[in-house]
Amino acid sequence: MGRPRMFDADVVVERAMQAFWTLGYANASPAALAEATGVAKGSLYNTFGSKRDLFERALERYDRLGAEVTAELLARPGTTVECLRAFLYDSVDADLARTVRRGCLAVNTAVELAGHDPEIAAAVRRAVERTMDALEARIARGVRDGDVRPGLDPRQTAEYVMNTLAGLRVMTRAYDAPTLHRIVDTALLVLDTP
Repeated sequence: MGRPRMFDADVVVERAMQAFWTLGYANASPAALAEATGVAKGSLYNTFGSKRDLFERALERYDRLGAEVTAELLARPGTTVECLRAFLYDSVDADLARTVRRGCLAVNTAVELAGHDPEIAAAVRRAVERTMDALEARIARGVRDGDVRPGLDPRQTAEYVMNTLAGLRVMTRAYDAPTLHRIVDTALLVLDTP
């Protein structure tokens, strides 16, 4: 009989997510993951399988946590533009507040792995689609409420906002808050009522 596990799997996945987010998949060596999680390499892989399996769990966690934050920010009182601005500013400001600017794990993963890994590409698409669905719903509400430009296509606009978000998450690595906030404000002009 094996020894009982002496760690919380959810905590380990959270710490692994942070390591993958900071280092990227390729640079997150088994030793780096063991150090980040506080779990010996053997125990880590006995519990989670491979590095790839642990990464997939970390990416799922990132997606789930991101969906919760997105839902909370988009459900706040205010106009659609105010909610979207708060959502985009929060994404930028959270990254700028960190010592190491990491951008977005999903965007980073798309750049690093999705081009040659169909399973990872599908996981990134699922995460992006979940965010776009939430954006689309908020924009559709704005169309119904009359606080965005009439005739706006909610899905196309959600895709545009998502693309803006992805670009912002890359740009947080090199630009300051005033520049990034200006980009947000300019992007949201597309929703303005006449």
